[in-house]
Amino acid sequence: MYHSWNVRRFLRYVIFDLVLILSAIWLTRAGKQHFAAVEQHQNGVFLPVLMYHSVAELTETQFCVTPQTMESDLRYLKEHGYEAVSAEALVEYTNGTGSLPLHPVLITLDDGFYNNSSLVLPLLEKYDMCAVISVVGVFTDVYAPDAPHQDDYSYLTWDDMREMCRSPRIEFGNHTYQLHSHRERQGCAKLSWESEEEYRQTLSEDLNLLQTRFQEELHLQPIVFAYPYGFLCEESRPVLQEAGFLITLNCLEQPNFITRDPACLYGLNRYNREGGISTETYMARLLQMEP
Repeated sequence: MYHSWNVRRFLRYVIFDLVLILSAIWLTRAGKQHFAAVEQHQNGVFLPVLMYHSVAELTETQFCVTPQTMESDLRYLKEHGYEAVSAEALVEYTNGTGSLPLHPVLITLDDGFYNNSSLVLPLLEKYDMCAVISVVGVFTDVYAPDAPHQDDYSYLTWDDMREMCRSPRIEFGNHTYQLHSHRERQGCAKLSWESEEEYRQTLSEDLNLLQTRFQEELHLQPIVFAYPYGFLCEESRPVLQEAGFLITLNCLEQPNFITRDPACLYGLNRYNREGGISTETYMARLLQMEP
């Protein structure tokens, strides 16, 4: 028996087949994303950490980039699906009470330059990002009060930081009160001739002095500690834990993988954002271990 050719029936078959094909494609892509997310969770969440210092209209150096360079970096992260996360969000995740985006990134700035307020904060607002700024106590207490607000060299005052606390995009960290030096010792590392008890007392007094100043001036206690110059020593960890720090930052240019274990936040590695290189070059180094 011969069936007459039916246009409507033919179109129904075509539409039905097209729906099946599109559904298969969607399920395949969704499956890949699902298993990628599962694999990422099993191995830990990849967390790149950027480390800036001064951001000013100056000749770029190892520790200074222009606002245009930082904006290029933030734009790159935004366009490639990265979301800046706070220190608090990282702590909540490791404690099992929070979640992280698929592509998180942590932005940090060291030393507490005034331009972190005048030039960096507007960029964070523009690109919907947040950052941790680790300040040096003596810079704020001694150097900042008598200096004019200049983007190229001034440090943040307590009044500056008090105003910045109004923004949910800013968290503050401890960068020691007066151990940001490499003349007598390497940052806050233990001296060879110091006993462990002497070292613990020296570091504890310094940390607590800046924590006290934060409490007096801003009514907060930082949970982030950034090692001056990235100099590490095993003896510092118990002192930092006793002082209440939940995250420590070094300068080792290596990848981080965040798990549900709070201990993984001790010794986060960071990639220094030096000047004189393109955003693409810097990001290639920073994101090379992206799963």
